[in-house]
Amino acid sequence: MRIQLLLLVILSANVLHATQAQQPAHTFGWSGQHFLLDGKPFQIISGEMHYTRVPRPYWRQRMRLMKAMGLNTLTTYVFWNLHEPRPGEFDFSGNLDIAEYIRTAQEEGLWVILRPGPYICSEWDFGGFPAWLLATPDMKVRSTDTRFLAAAERYMKRVGQELAPLQITHGGPIIMTQVENEYGSFGDDENYMKAIRKMIADSGFDVTLYTADGASRLAQGTLPDVLSAINFGATDSPEKEFARFDQFRQNVPKMCGEYWVGWFDAWGQKHHIVPAEVPAKGLDWMLGQGISVSLYMFHGGTSFGYMSGANKYAVYTPDITSYDYDSPVDEAGRTTPKFFVLREVIKKHLPPGTVLPDPPPATAMIDIPHFELKESASLFESLPAPVASEQVKSMEMLGQSYGLILYRTKATASGKALLKIAEPRDYAVIYQNRKQIGIVDRGLNQTSAEVQLDASQPLDILVENMGRVNFGPNLVNERKGITESVSLNDKALNGWEIFPLPLTDVAKLKFSSTPKAGPLFYRGNFDLQTLGDTYLDMRGWGKGLVWVNGRNVGRYWKIGPQQSLFVPAEWMHKGKNEVIVFDYESGAEHSLAGIRQLVFETHEVRSK
Repeated sequence: MRIQLLLLVILSANVLHATQAQQPAHTFGWSGQHFLLDGKPFQIISGEMHYTRVPRPYWRQRMRLMKAMGLNTLTTYVFWNLHEPRPGEFDFSGNLDIAEYIRTAQEEGLWVILRPGPYICSEWDFGGFPAWLLATPDMKVRSTDTRFLAAAERYMKRVGQELAPLQITHGGPIIMTQVENEYGSFGDDENYMKAIRKMIADSGFDVTLYTADGASRLAQGTLPDVLSAINFGATDSPEKEFARFDQFRQNVPKMCGEYWVGWFDAWGQKHHIVPAEVPAKGLDWMLGQGISVSLYMFHGGTSFGYMSGANKYAVYTPDITSYDYDSPVDEAGRTTPKFFVLREVIKKHLPPGTVLPDPPPATAMIDIPHFELKESASLFESLPAPVASEQVKSMEMLGQSYGLILYRTKATASGKALLKIAEPRDYAVIYQNRKQIGIVDRGLNQTSAEVQLDASQPLDILVENMGRVNFGPNLVNERKGITESVSLNDKALNGWEIFPLPLTDVAKLKFSSTPKAGPLFYRGNFDLQTLGDTYLDMRGWGKGLVWVNGRNVGRYWKIGPQQSLFVPAEWMHKGKNEVIVFDYESGAEHSLAGIRQLVFETHEVRSK
């Protein structure tokens, strides 16, 4: 009887504790021109930072930097393509554990603004959409296409399972959730926006909803009963931007959802720099007016692997691997002069007597002495089994999302000929007998090349996916590889062998010290006694990809501006470490070193 009574007491206590845990400790909403936290006016001073671009061990240190700057909120996107890499297969583990990311923010005293998309832009491949959506030939993303909405709804419900319990209404730190992202710059379909809002609500999100657009596109990008934020850059006039907002809506809270304090870089562009005093002036004005703001980016980090996106207007411009963004906190997590300039502005607008904590130190940077990459493996000797197809097919039609793809057929002529590719997506290198005979570069608006052919040798076209368009109308059909056809002297080439090369597991490559021809993988090793972050110095190399201990750290290209690749300490270990470099060019440089800085040098300017 005593045991039963004791069990009843314990069960009652557990039920009471669970009930109490579900009760919100705080409330968030809005009235008139004010956001309200616990019923009192609250000015959001936020910074954008993405869990996917920051190694998990560094999350907390970066968040403490936010607190040291005076921020009270963290803003983040959710990245559909990483969380659902294949239809119905979800991953929220490791660096993708966004629930832990948000719990950590709460532990560090930060509120959270969630931007789950499904479209996010963010200079991220395909704006965050998974590439497998493009395997359906006529599917249209960001539309009321029922197939797209069904896929997006499945994803959103899974996000809700992870994150709905972390809303402020359930005791968590999430105070607002964004509906879609800058839709006004893409379309004008209220039914689509209503569908996205409904799937977010049906997924359990019950906090304040909002949209974000440029001031000129507010009417197309929001809904009558959803709050609107506006996005603009440090070189814009906040006073003029919010005057335009006032013409759209009155008596609602004002917020700059993305205040661009820097800018991103693309291959063949000069590195973008925004002097600290430029965003400081606009930030000072907004905070003085009681306007809420989110700094984009507070800390950009790195678009590791194949994840950097692209733009396509007059010309296709793929983005670099680094997402440093000229932010207050640099790619390696170190404070910049911009950090302290903006910190002083924020301090001026905090309650009198507020003492900000000192910035925590970043992970130590290390140098790695030069080491040789003495072994190599031929790409042509490392091909998988081919797929036979009469016509060329895109990557997505073969179930491939990222990497390279090789198309092989018979050459139908000898001598000089004109090879046309429709469309090269994005960087096509033409080979015969493992010798490079031409390049067709989408970034230069090229669709053809004059080549010298030998009809006795197969014709190989190696195509690299340099990143899917992430903004604007051209993202809708952004398939990769060769998407239409190939012709030689205006005669169609058919009868292809297609070799998918996602390069997700370079450990299977067979290396030797024997010299080889064609595009090569190079392998070398370095030893570490002390761990730390570093940048691999890629100056002297041509164009390609780098793996450290099997982890893809991103792309490099001699045209610039990026000339070094960030390698976090957690991807290395004491003792022997392995580096593999894929390079199209058989240049003289087969060595690497680790340095302490991100190097920007532009050697070929392609676009502004």
